[in-house]
Amino acid sequence: MIQPPNDKTIYEGVIADYWLEDGMLVSLSKLPKRTVALIRDNVQLVQSITGNKPMPLLIYLCNYPMPDKETRALSTEQLPKIYTAMAMVSKGGLAQFIMNLLFRFKQRPIPMKSFSNDADAKAWLKQFVSSEAKQ
Repeated sequence: MIQPPNDKTIYEGVIADYWLEDGMLVSLSKLPKRTVALIRDNVQLVQSITGNKPMPLLIYLCNYPMPDKETRALSTEQLPKIYTAMAMVSKGGLAQFIMNLLFRFKQRPIPMKSFSNDADAKAWLKQFVSSEAKQ
């Protein structure tokens, strides 16, 4: 299980904890079922962390309960407002399952890819890190 680093500021949320690393936002998912209210609150948290500038997200997924249709729709709508790309790290195909469920009938709103390890996920996300964030 991944643990937040000791040398970074950790922003604690209800559905995930966040920190900034190498020009990207890193997220450690938590177990609560996603609801419209929790997604709205989380979007505000992310915007406060990033200064309201979309950036790449590296997310470590856990086996949280599947959100309802309204919550999934809101999540999909909000993704491009807060992230430029998303790399999902999970075991056992969880990320692929979630992506297939969320985007079964629609195009993905941002570049997204699932990984079984974070080294590959970080390498893929680097192409989306802005030049200002690299400095």
